[in-house]
Amino acid sequence: MARSELGAYLSDRRAQLGPDEVNLASTGPRRVPGLRREEVALLAGVSVDYYIRLEQGRERTPSAQVVDALAVALRLGEDGRQHLFRLAGLSPRDRVAAVPDRVDPSLLSLMSAWPNNPAIVYNRAYDVLASNEIADALFHDWTHSRNLMHVVFTDATARTFYRDWYDVARNSVAGFRLGHGKAPDDPRIQQVLGELLADSPEFAELWRSHDARGKALERKRFEHRDVGALTLTMQTFDVRSSPGQELVVYHAEPGSPSSEALTLLGTLAATQRG
Repeated sequence: MARSELGAYLSDRRAQLGPDEVNLASTGPRRVPGLRREEVALLAGVSVDYYIRLEQGRERTPSAQVVDALAVALRLGEDGRQHLFRLAGLSPRDRVAAVPDRVDPSLLSLMSAWPNNPAIVYNRAYDVLASNEIADALFHDWTHSRNLMHVVFTDATARTFYRDWYDVARNSVAGFRLGHGKAPDDPRIQQVLGELLADSPEFAELWRSHDARGKALERKRFEHRDVGALTLTMQTFDVRSSPGQELVVYHAEPGSPSSEALTLLGTLAATQRG
């Protein structure tokens, strides 16, 4: 029986939780990792039969009360909870079919005033719509692609460039799925999704995990071919003037080797430009 997206998401989230994480005693060996269906049903206060029907796709219209109980039982964060509600048809989809490609000129001006802070603006499909000079230098002038998902999954140098490639890949797919859930009919998202499923087995495997969450404060470690190792903190902001666009700003600890490397990278970029 073909499962629904809702059922697949529930099944995957269940597999990510152990009984000790939800204060349940482990009873005997488990054939598969994670919680049993009857344990999730117990935690959510629904019948085992009803929960099985949800996972199998035979029940696709749970009430908001049930969905909320499942989110609590599965220990979902706010992004995961909202994604679950969308899959259950209980949250309105965004009206915008595609995110505007135009970036506000005042934001572009602000980004250009940050010589030592790489900054990019991208859409739900992870297309980089704008970047400042130091960001261009950090990402090797986008010679492979201006789509971040392609940079992570189809650039042969990605596993060297991202020193923690697997963590970056997993988080990228979770963010991409969140955007897909908000606007599943966006033609550009569908195009990028199809390309990645066809070209990257690693993406396809992570996509099947159904993880969905947005970006938060993170630290990323890079190995740049010109300046070596960098560890940068990144902050992500919604661009309120253009819903669906996000601004990411990278920052190095003042006085750190990464800060010195960013300064050198800026100098090299200015020299090449000149």
